[in-house]
Amino acid sequence: MSALMELVTLVPCCFFFIALIKFLYDYLWIPLRIQHMLNSQGIKGPPYRFIHGNNKEIAKMRQEASIKPMALTHDIFPKVQPQIYSWINKYGRNYLFWNGVRAELVISEPELPTIYLSKLLGKGLVTVEGEKWAKQRKLANYAFHGESLKNMTPAVIASVETMLEKWKGQEGKEIEVFHEFRLLTSEVISRTAFGSSYLEGEKVFAMLNKLSIIMSRNLYNTRIPLINKLWKPADMLESEELAKEIQYCVMKMVKKREDRVVNGEADSFGNDFLGLLVNAYHDSDKNNKLSMEDLVDECKTFYFAGQDTVNALLAWTVLLLAIHGDWQDKARREVIGIFGNQNPQPEGIAKLKTMTMIINETLRLYGPSNGMLRRVGREVQMEKVVLPANIDILIANVALHHDPQLWGEDVHLFKPDRFAEGIAKATNYNTGAFFPFGLGPRTCVGMTFATTETKIVLSMILQRYAITLSPAYVHSPIPIISLKPQHVIQVMLKSLHSDA
Repeated sequence: MSALMELVTLVPCCFFFIALIKFLYDYLWIPLRIQHMLNSQGIKGPPYRFIHGNNKEIAKMRQEASIKPMALTHDIFPKVQPQIYSWINKYGRNYLFWNGVRAELVISEPELPTIYLSKLLGKGLVTVEGEKWAKQRKLANYAFHGESLKNMTPAVIASVETMLEKWKGQEGKEIEVFHEFRLLTSEVISRTAFGSSYLEGEKVFAMLNKLSIIMSRNLYNTRIPLINKLWKPADMLESEELAKEIQYCVMKMVKKREDRVVNGEADSFGNDFLGLLVNAYHDSDKNNKLSMEDLVDECKTFYFAGQDTVNALLAWTVLLLAIHGDWQDKARREVIGIFGNQNPQPEGIAKLKTMTMIINETLRLYGPSNGMLRRVGREVQMEKVVLPANIDILIANVALHHDPQLWGEDVHLFKPDRFAEGIAKATNYNTGAFFPFGLGPRTCVGMTFATTETKIVLSMILQRYAITLSPAYVHSPIPIISLKPQHVIQVMLKSLHSDA
């Protein structure tokens, strides 16, 4: 009997001992080994702290930056990414930090992004990799190719006209443009990619916005092993419920398409992005077939990215034009010279050189992306540095876009004419110096759509209104997935036509 009792006691102790060794191996030995390996090659950074890594420091720096008042300046790097700004100055342009137990190598030298991406292709898109990425990218490319963009123009114009109709009678009054553009861009992506109105997608947009806020505030929260399995915080429970609700809404949209075909009301699922996804979901060829999970994920990505990116770009561009009236006048003269008082047409949009310069400078100063993350799948040598498997590389585009060594001492000034001879000349032919939509084959598939939509919207606004900044505006950009105003962006409109 005593032998049995000893066995009953010994087995749990063995399991506990093995679990403890595994825990210490994952949360102490591996981080310290990676830290030593990179430190010995000249890559320094804040020291790893058990379980939490550097998350407590990051959370404190972000909190302090968010409440610190800011002047109306375009020097936003210390505000939006205080930890990267501080640690680049302390440890150098490439450094190692710890997101909990996960090692992240921050890169802010312009020559390195293209080298790293060419070596790591297919090893680190946040959502999908390999063949699955290639298949879904092919669908997205087809949905947003040149001819499709032309066909989308009338839908964009119709949505802008609806917004401008609402603006009539608002002359001399404050308009909060971030909110206005959120409604507009939601309507546009609903119409062009999903063949529906904003009202149909409104619930999805609201839930995706909630998810983005939850994700942002938990970005540097440490997940403690075992505890997170036994107890889920309120944010985790809410995000799971939101994900289920979004899936339900998307599946309802898919069912609607399927029913129309079954009932003979349509002979196909449609040629917009949703139609292509539903076609792929029903494809009999397993190489092309999408699962329902993939379909829902793609819809979430395009609903959110298609709306969020353009919303931010439009809002920050209008802010800059409201501050810099000379560039607003130049853009207006160009628009009227090409289109007169008529709505923009696809063939004329490509001729908007001044507008392109303004958009590029806005993307440099207030780019929507806060960085580009890639994962090292296996040990690999980059230049003279050997990187271990399973660490992340964060390419800090905000650091690069605000680097005086790349852009000159006027780096924090709004100077669209730095792009007068194109992006290549502006960056001295260094592709790693400016990449607001990513780099290489994984450049954002909606880049041309986003810039085209932005040009149409700005052209139609500038034909009708002069814009000035409201005295009530408080400058405070913050990163919530994309770069957003912490408060609101208020502008005043002056009609250029007596009947507006």
